[in-house]
Amino acid sequence: MVRKAQLSDWDDLMEIYAAARRFMKQAGNPTQWGDSFPPEELIRSDLRLGQNYVCLVDGRVQAVFSMIPGEDPTYQEIQGAWLNDLPYCAVHRVASRGEVRGLASVILQWCLDQCGNVRIDTHDDNLPMQRVLEKNGFVKCGRIRLEDGSPRIAYQRTLSPEERHVH
Repeated sequence: MVRKAQLSDWDDLMEIYAAARRFMKQAGNPTQWGDSFPPEELIRSDLRLGQNYVCLVDGRVQAVFSMIPGEDPTYQEIQGAWLNDLPYCAVHRVASRGEVRGLASVILQWCLDQCGNVRIDTHDDNLPMQRVLEKNGFVKCGRIRLEDGSPRIAYQRTLSPEERHVH
């Protein structure tokens, strides 16, 4: 089950992001989140804006992500081309405790069900996320740069009108 994150979820969010940073390092991706991403102020901002969501399994918070509607400044310029220029939601900061398999796919499908047009990016070294995105029908559109200039692989998926009626 997915629901909006609440301030009462704070300890779970901190544990999950710490677990995700450990997993990334073990999976050969030590630099994407380093030792301190996402910063607490960014998580507080996501909570305040109602853009942070949690995925519960058997009543326990197992994963967290942000889904942000509207233009993402880092997606304005792309080396390559987005699938379309329709309104979209950006998905960021997907993280899991690592106790339940397949939650990234659940999250991506939930976001598509809510929005229908989703953009997301990931680090070159984040092979697990690249596999999940491609397995879930996301198309590699090119490369974007974060505010600090770091390159990321940009993906997008848009549900067809037929797919929107299925869900």
